[in-house]
Amino acid sequence: MLSRVANSIYWINRYIERAENYARLIQVNHNMILDLPKGIHGQWQPLIMTTGDNSLFQSKYMDNYTRTNVVNFLAADQLNPNSIISCIANARESARTVREVISHEMWMQINEMYLSIKQTVDQNHWAGINLEDFLTDVIRGCHTYWGTTEATLTHTEGWYFGFLGKCLERADKTARILDMKYYFLLPSTSHIGSPMDMLQWSALLKSAGAYEMYKQKHNTLNIPNIIQFLILSRRFPRSIHYCMIKAEAAVHKINGTETGTFKSKSEKLLGKLRSGLDYTDIDDIISAGLHEYIVKTEKKLIKIDKAINSCFTLH
Repeated sequence: MLSRVANSIYWINRYIERAENYARLIQVNHNMILDLPKGIHGQWQPLIMTTGDNSLFQSKYMDNYTRTNVVNFLAADQLNPNSIISCIANARESARTVREVISHEMWMQINEMYLSIKQTVDQNHWAGINLEDFLTDVIRGCHTYWGTTEATLTHTEGWYFGFLGKCLERADKTARILDMKYYFLLPSTSHIGSPMDMLQWSALLKSAGAYEMYKQKHNTLNIPNIIQFLILSRRFPRSIHYCMIKAEAAVHKINGTETGTFKSKSEKLLGKLRSGLDYTDIDDIISAGLHEYIVKTEKKLIKIDKAINSCFTLH
């Protein structure tokens, strides 16, 4: 497969997954603020800190982390390369360049998502009472794309490159969503273990699309169990461990190698991260510090992405 085609499919899926995760972050934080006890104000700054775009945000809005500024920046700012509108626009452009490789249904879904989101953003409908509807439409549109891709794209090299992109993006965003709790606690640690603290952990699970599946496994909200579920679960499709298992399998399919072997740096790095998760438990994470563990994991994910781009010349 041409590296140009592989690169486009890889990034289509990364952009779609990123847009969905940003929509979840905004939606859950918006709803959580509505549930806060009287006298407690919601926080919007942690969303910017979580995405890693704080420098760009400050260059435009200084330290003014209002709901309007944050939502505009993450959803509708076309100068923010990671905003929802930018991600869908980039996915559409990548899809346009490989229309001969992807299915017609995939192209139509991406194109329709882009046109719908752009119209809403241009008319400023997202900022008012329709914010919830806008975010729900984004999430459903991304889900429709995943189903369309699964049903209409042949599971050959192209599909595996796309699946690899989705897994790496999903693992990165799950890590960042977990780290958001660190930024929520920066102002004060007095709420640890309080109803406010558990409300935030509940919102965190919802941000990762994990609330219902977590509740099926655990009857009560328990911080170590939440961390373990989102990082170490081998069966939940948004956990970091699950994503690494599937990402490693995708690279093996592309290279024609077997688990436990490698012939490229990307396979080696993926195998090391996946095997490390195999033999990690919640005590290891807590003793290392959740924030510190997440930061190290994110650095490994960045190295893996660079190795994939180098190994398969995805540039």
